[in-house]
Amino acid sequence: MDMKILHIDSNHPLLWDQLNKVGFINHSDFTSSKEEIENKIQDYQGIVIRSRFKIDKEFLDKARNLQFIARVGAGLESIDCDYAISKNIALIAAPEGNRNAVAEHSLGMILSLFNNLNQANAEIKSGTWNRESNRGHELEGKTVGIIGYGNMGKAFAKKLQGFDVEVLCYDILDNVADASAKQVSLAELKQRADVLSLHIPWTPETDKMINLKFINEFEKPFWIINTSRGKNIVTADLVAALQSGKILGAGLDVLEYEKLSFETLFSDKHTPEAFQYLLKAQNVLLTPHIAGWTFESHERLAQVIVDKIKMKYHRS
Repeated sequence: MDMKILHIDSNHPLLWDQLNKVGFINHSDFTSSKEEIENKIQDYQGIVIRSRFKIDKEFLDKARNLQFIARVGAGLESIDCDYAISKNIALIAAPEGNRNAVAEHSLGMILSLFNNLNQANAEIKSGTWNRESNRGHELEGKTVGIIGYGNMGKAFAKKLQGFDVEVLCYDILDNVADASAKQVSLAELKQRADVLSLHIPWTPETDKMINLKFINEFEKPFWIINTSRGKNIVTADLVAALQSGKILGAGLDVLEYEKLSFETLFSDKHTPEAFQYLLKAQNVLLTPHIAGWTFESHERLAQVIVDKIKMKYHRS
């Protein structure tokens, strides 16, 4: 029997084209509701998603013939992974596909914060020329702490090798260190870090992990970069730490208030007070969940997914 795959999000065309060439039957539906997709998902052996809606227990119960779910991205939090695995549905993701993009974006955020690039640019464009208030910091001699040392964390540490910095990493797994970073306890990282960069998934263990208690356990004031998931940080606690000076600046590519689909952040009528502060703070740099969203990663993510599907299902 030929394997039928349903694509519910648009991706780089190479994904569709290469799967077609090796004999998979591809169908797309980018507009139907979750309920409408559920009504026909029993006809498919594979589904390719980004983040349009949650693949939950109800969906999986109706996907009687599903053999795999492929997410064109790194995280799998939009999928009930345990339930899918219990139904022998393979989970395929592509953290290798955008790790370089995330690493470069993280580095760009640090350099921008350290050198007030965003603030200085805005001031000049509004007619203000002020050198002293935009005096920057140098990365050389600083200690960068990375929490989460998988694909993203390792790629970021590798980028830092061009700078004279010490790189520490903490991970729930033992022995993940490499030539780019020294693995330490969380307590040691908090004692020594000048910069904290998060490269962790969103799980029950990491949800709201960066709260006021966590922040205040750092020995020194520090900068924070988050290109992982917004709900890993309690925004109100981050704001309190920015106001007190415990956090010197923040680069946030992700926000606690994002929708699961990572779209339409400003659709709610009520804007939380903490978010209002972030929008106005000069030492806060915000980007719309684009760290892994480059032209190159768009293609690379698709290629990784194609390669993994072909490898698993023995297509040549």
